[in-house]
Amino acid sequence: MTINGWIQIFAVLAVAVATAIPLGRFIASVAGGGQSWLKPAETAIYHLGGINPAKGQGWRAYVVSMLAMNAAGFLMLFIILRAQRVLPFNPQGLDGLSPWLAFNTAVSFVTNTNWQAYSGEVALSYFSQMAGLTVQNFLSASTGIALALAVSRAFVRGGVADLGNFWADVTRVTLYVLLPLSILLGFVFVALGMPQTLSAYVSAETLEGAKQTIPLGPVAFQIAIKHLGTNGGGFFGVNSLYPFEGPSALVTAIQIWAQAIIPFALCLTFGRIVGDVKQGRTLLFVMLGFVLVATFAVYAAETAGNPLLTALGVDPSQGNMEGKDIRFGQALVALFTATTTGASCGAVNAMFSSFTPLGGLVPLFLIQLGEVLPGGVGSGLYGMLVFALLSVFVAGLMVGRTPEYLGKKVQAREIKLAMLAVLVLPATILGFTAVSMVLPQALSSLAHAGPHGLTEMLYAYTSAAGNNGSAFGGLTADTPWLDTTLGIAMLLGRFAYVVPVMAIAGSLAMKPKTPEGAGTLPTHGPLFAGLLAGVILILGGLQFLPSLALGPLAEHVVMLAGKTF
Repeated sequence: MTINGWIQIFAVLAVAVATAIPLGRFIASVAGGGQSWLKPAETAIYHLGGINPAKGQGWRAYVVSMLAMNAAGFLMLFIILRAQRVLPFNPQGLDGLSPWLAFNTAVSFVTNTNWQAYSGEVALSYFSQMAGLTVQNFLSASTGIALALAVSRAFVRGGVADLGNFWADVTRVTLYVLLPLSILLGFVFVALGMPQTLSAYVSAETLEGAKQTIPLGPVAFQIAIKHLGTNGGGFFGVNSLYPFEGPSALVTAIQIWAQAIIPFALCLTFGRIVGDVKQGRTLLFVMLGFVLVATFAVYAAETAGNPLLTALGVDPSQGNMEGKDIRFGQALVALFTATTTGASCGAVNAMFSSFTPLGGLVPLFLIQLGEVLPGGVGSGLYGMLVFALLSVFVAGLMVGRTPEYLGKKVQAREIKLAMLAVLVLPATILGFTAVSMVLPQALSSLAHAGPHGLTEMLYAYTSAAGNNGSAFGGLTADTPWLDTTLGIAMLLGRFAYVVPVMAIAGSLAMKPKTPEGAGTLPTHGPLFAGLLAGVILILGGLQFLPSLALGPLAEHVVMLAGKTF
């Protein structure tokens, strides 16, 4: 690790936090209908959809609307992927995807997971990328933000079921937040070297005289929403490691900023909605603290190098550079890894399978902690609020007092629903991993034996259920078993989680706000921040430590012994 490396890390995070402050204020204004500079377009959408934005919805109606939009999005994307052979903008002449892969991919992009069991440049047409994947990049991101806004409103309303209007929230978030930011960032990426074209692929002659096909496409603007919406699905198979998707260290720094800014900003939006900015800052500080610790862990592990490679004569001076690009350096790779897996983004600028065992453990564990650090756009905030409710419950048990959070009494119903949501992740991840590790059709997809092979399978289901989308590498994921079960894991991780969270919001919205008393636990200071961080760590550690011990921790011990599997 170097001083220069840490300067890069702190500079990128400082810019992200500084720009998140005005963005958080702006999103709060959008949530309240305070922006009108695109009012004609907004009104036209409401008219075409038969939507009354002033008509509020209870949590059930809000969830039904959300599920209906996502079901329609899945069906549309599935049809596009299957029929891309006969659709326009297919200069490569690519056939449609198989039913299994089309199902997996459609579920993946609708749930904001963006898991890719294919390489985009050899599997998808320009039309599929633009009209299929990019559309869902916007809608899945706006869905997450809308849900976060609905949950936030529950803490300021009393005795009413109204959490807002889902259709109005999605429309406003897309028009006023995601589209302008994506257009601006898309132009920046074009200026910095990303292609944005409908031209066919180019054939070039190499220095050796061989022919090489260079893939092109409408890359820049898809990559903009890929990061801003914490989608993560790349235009090219190797994602931001590909020169056209990650041309330089500057582009990498901007991508890190893009995938962190909205999750950071939503914490501050929450503080403004509930009328106490300190509450939002506390959540932001917890998220930022975990990002820094995770970055340090990856940075330290990867710069320490791999003794197995050193024994083979590889220069250890730059640490473990396998699977990385010298253009980015260890510091930006470490920060990118921490933010992309902590933020439910799933984009990568290095291959996690080539990390040292402890370096690879960090992104795996960040996803298993619930994708709340800082989490996906929207999903990070409402996931963090679930842990906040559990934290005040634990504190209430310690002092024998009914727990409260922002003036709302947290009772048995809310805690049962919170635990139901929290248990979705371990049940899905560990259940599917356990079954897959004994089925021959699943084991045949592994590229490695021993602890590394277990980590490959564990990471796949962790990434799917956590709606992250990054891959550990080495796993042949395009099989009927993995396409289907990973798709189911994505659905459970997104919708089986959010339904109880919205039920909590509905329950809290009906409760009156109670004034703070002498025994009320302050939830905006370092004490509560430490308690919240501890609850997140304990829940993640207790549920996943045994599997981590059998995977990356065991592999680390084997590596130190100078052996491999």
